[in-house]
Amino acid sequence: MIPRIGTLPSGSRDAITDVAGVTVGHATLDDGDVQTGVTVVRPHAGDPYLQRVPAGFAVLNGFGKSVGLVQVEELGVLETPIALTNTFSVPAVAAAQIRQCVAANPECGRSLPTVNPLVFECNDGFLNDIQRMAVGEHHYLQAFAAAGEEVAQGSVGAGRGMSCFSLKGGIGSASRRAGPHTVGALVLANFGLLANLRIDGRPVGRQLATQPADAEKGSIIMLLATDAPLDARQLRRLALRAGAGLARAGSVFGHGSGDIALAFSTAYTLPQRREEPMPAVALLHDGQLDGLFQAAADGTEQAILHALCHAQPVTGRAGHMRPALSALLRETSPS
Repeated sequence: MIPRIGTLPSGSRDAITDVAGVTVGHATLDDGDVQTGVTVVRPHAGDPYLQRVPAGFAVLNGFGKSVGLVQVEELGVLETPIALTNTFSVPAVAAAQIRQCVAANPECGRSLPTVNPLVFECNDGFLNDIQRMAVGEHHYLQAFAAAGEEVAQGSVGAGRGMSCFSLKGGIGSASRRAGPHTVGALVLANFGLLANLRIDGRPVGRQLATQPADAEKGSIIMLLATDAPLDARQLRRLALRAGAGLARAGSVFGHGSGDIALAFSTAYTLPQRREEPMPAVALLHDGQLDGLFQAAADGTEQAILHALCHAQPVTGRAGHMRPALSALLRETSPS
């Protein structure tokens, strides 16, 4: 039984896709030393280059090699789906996003502005032979085409080779409702020292850790979707609250950990073409954000727990293996 974080209700799937229009797809590479993949989050079913969604992000610790954050900070919008992969595969996936956009919009980079690809990464090099750069453009397209409302979690897609608290990590998702609005979370969990692991406030990791703590070298990408009408400034504030859920799970945002959160809203879109009118949106008042902040923190913590609980053990590069949390808990529980 997976513990439930907080008291806010969740959506029917307890996943990021409880925010209407959001879909998720994976492409998983599982071949001996190659244990990696791609995960794609689509904010809506249309063309995100032409119908952009507002977004904001927070960098808790910047040890990362993502692509596209500078323009998101400047313009406050997404122009492509969000892609997750391993560190060395960022260029290939970014190229795939650019080619996909140009194919759909032949004037991109000509009469229309260039597209801003958005790719986040974590280093899966313990389980995956990252130097092979096995992820290709077709894997991004495969994940894009597979996007749907049901979200596979654990050792799938970009999460295939990821480790979390020295256990098998990967993809996790959850959702929480705050009044009439939903906040959905999806994480790529690849962080943490086992001794620091906490589950719903309980210091479980202290019982499981048998080796002295090493430096934290992993990362986590935290994505938040909401149907609340927020602007880029408010979405950056929402993204920052994902850090509360991350901290409660046991992270200290270590020196070598890239911890990045991004939030976007599906409540409205912003046109790419300047001749199209901008929407007149009644934004949520800042004084009404606390419920969404709680949903972001609880949903992120729950998504991390889901990543750990859904993950299956994986053996990869050079025989390296990460066990599943569920197996360790069974071994240490009283008979």
